[in-house]
Amino acid sequence: MLGFRRAIATQRRRFISTEVPQIPERRSTEAGPGGRASDAGLTVAIFGATGFLGRYVCCELGTSGVLAYIANRGDEFEIRHLKPSFDLGRTRFVYYSPRDTDSMREVIGDADIVINMIGKYYESKQPYQTKEFPYIGYKTNYSFHDANVTIPRTIAELCLEMQIDNFIHISSAAASPDHPSEWARTKYEGEQAVKEVYPWATIVRPTQLFGPEDRFMNYLAFMASYYPIVPLIDGGHQLTQPVYAVDVAKTITRICDDPARFEGKIIDCFGPSDYTYAELMEFILDVTLMEEARVMDIPKEYVLMAANILQYQRNPPLTPDIVHLWSEDYLPAMTAKEYKNQRGLDKILTMEDFGVKQTPIEKIAFNYLHRHRKGGHFTKETGYH
Repeated sequence: MLGFRRAIATQRRRFISTEVPQIPERRSTEAGPGGRASDAGLTVAIFGATGFLGRYVCCELGTSGVLAYIANRGDEFEIRHLKPSFDLGRTRFVYYSPRDTDSMREVIGDADIVINMIGKYYESKQPYQTKEFPYIGYKTNYSFHDANVTIPRTIAELCLEMQIDNFIHISSAAASPDHPSEWARTKYEGEQAVKEVYPWATIVRPTQLFGPEDRFMNYLAFMASYYPIVPLIDGGHQLTQPVYAVDVAKTITRICDDPARFEGKIIDCFGPSDYTYAELMEFILDVTLMEEARVMDIPKEYVLMAANILQYQRNPPLTPDIVHLWSEDYLPAMTAKEYKNQRGLDKILTMEDFGVKQTPIEKIAFNYLHRHRKGGHFTKETGYH
């Protein structure tokens, strides 16, 4: 009897921890009971899997029984958190260097789909010794152009050369040729480079991502916790429309379910509401119980002065490029109504076209922002500390 109860409990745990595959009908090449424990007959090569969005894409793909070739530039222990997303034997981790085309070719292998999520919010640098004072200098390791243009173009060229059926490239809603942010400009250049080489690539353009590991909401909460003031660039009146990272991951997974249908398409991902940075800061201070934090309206040029110093920290909290990026509206190309009113085969798709419902930031943010409270969950409990 005890063994029977354990079996029932195990089945319940499995049901809770796995989602129904996105395609309800069994593929002709699929084997197994379905879900994470099945073989979907689909192989996906993933660049940028260790990033913020990448871990959620891996989780969604693993739920569908996909075989993943995961590109890795570091030690194997840096990617071990991705292994539980897939069933045993459904991953292949391959070391590569973006400057070694043969290693990138090895990552792709015989994949059916290639996904590129490589990105960096700052240019990685490394120190080197000089002969003159101060006897140390910094040189760029990977620039924005490298990460957002050169590498995507190389991957697209390899997909063309190796006759890969589908290529999904993750860009940004902020991508623009005349944006003050170099990151946004190179994102646009990367889109054009991919389209030039691989015209039927699927382009996904999310707005700012939020989620437990984000560098957006967590950054604002971190600034309020550790710095004497929280700067709002030019008053924080710029608009942004953040999207939940899990929603974007679900959209990418559903593209993989029927990639041929979305060849050459552009998919814009954005949240249900827009906010000013000042409104988001007020919301964060309310959640973290840091109403006493000093939020100041600081002109952009003064914030840039501080960013020029902070950019040399490891994982810098603020860089000049972030200041330029946040000094402009970060919104999708059209309003929700304009997206719906589009006609023709070249219309821009949204998450709604994939059946993915937009998650409000209010439903998710508390789950990971409360850790910035001085007392965690128990701040309001008298006599606990």
